[in-house]
Amino acid sequence: MADIEVINNVFRSGFEMTELDWGKWQEPGRVGVDRYPLWVPSAQETSVGMLVRYPAGAHGDYHEHLGYELMLVLEGTLEHSNGQTFVAGDLIVEEPGTFHRMATVEGATILAIRTKPADPRPEDAPEVPTEILEAQR
Repeated sequence: MADIEVINNVFRSGFEMTELDWGKWQEPGRVGVDRYPLWVPSAQETSVGMLVRYPAGAHGDYHEHLGYELMLVLEGTLEHSNGQTFVAGDLIVEEPGTFHRMATVEGATILAIRTKPADPRPEDAPEVPTEILEAQR
């Protein structure tokens, strides 16, 4: 039988997920960013699911998505390189081929699910228009 991991009360007021075994994200452009893998890619599975914690002032690298990416902001605010700002409760779904860099002024924690890996891009690469799928409100 497959293992099941449960993280209770993620949306509870004041929940900080401090009991999780966070690790430093060891990729260029992600200084100070922590992540907690929910599952990792393997030879049979290219998707990845993780919780990502950005401290105040942190950012990710510029990268292009080879598959879909879903991001749910759990706490804080997240700034997209296209100028949009997302707050706790916002769900962002980006299509394959989108290119972005996420950053935060005050800090943020997100749930990120990628159906395929992302490829780093140079910071001076031209911005590729990003199509963000937004749910109807």
